[in-house]
Amino acid sequence: MLIERIYDEDLAQASYLIGCQAKGEAIVVDGRRDIAVYQDLAVKNGMKIVAVTETHIHADYLSGTRELAAATGARIYVSGEGGPDWQYEFDGERLYDGDAITLGNISIKAVHTPGHTPEHLSFLVTDGAFSDRPGYLLSGDFVFSGDLGRPDLLDEAAGGVDTRFLGAKQLFASLRDKFLTLPDYVQVHPAHGAGSACGKALGAIPSSTVGYERLYAWWGPYLAANDEQGFIDEAP
Repeated sequence: MLIERIYDEDLAQASYLIGCQAKGEAIVVDGRRDIAVYQDLAVKNGMKIVAVTETHIHADYLSGTRELAAATGARIYVSGEGGPDWQYEFDGERLYDGDAITLGNISIKAVHTPGHTPEHLSFLVTDGAFSDRPGYLLSGDFVFSGDLGRPDLLDEAAGGVDTRFLGAKQLFASLRDKFLTLPDYVQVHPAHGAGSACGKALGAIPSSTVGYERLYAWWGPYLAANDEQGFIDEAP
């Protein structure tokens, strides 16, 4: 299995190309408008991009999902979660919690992790050629290195409605019911690094693990104590 991180320093944004080397197929997650970088990377590794997807609807940069699909013939997959007010306005196969995309030996499972946005998905990756257990989580704007995606950024999109407290409650539930149920060894690959406004104190380290975040992220003690209100008070 191949996992390549493509990082835009100006946007502090990370996208990913995941490929099955045995089958020569790849998927791009959270691709930006400059699609040549993904095409070149696929060619370099002898792969064809057959799928494109996003963790959530992006407001901080222009998505390249449709352009990349048009250029490669790849199938588009996007979240169908979040309710009627948070649906994508372009065509694509909808993913719901537990759905999976398969590339050769690789399984990419959608995990609904609302909080930053209502429709947000994380992607749990299993390299079936190596193990039958997941080893990687593309966490999008859900979990960063040392931080979480801000739950207060939807106010303008929601017509001035204060979304912070509902978003914080959803973040707490996503951490408790989804993230912290994963094995500590699972590698976490977020969609942003230091400098992004999507978190309040993002670390510059490009990846982490579930166990490290459980022990050392600011939110860890609140989850350990099941202190939802304390978490909500501390969240952005």
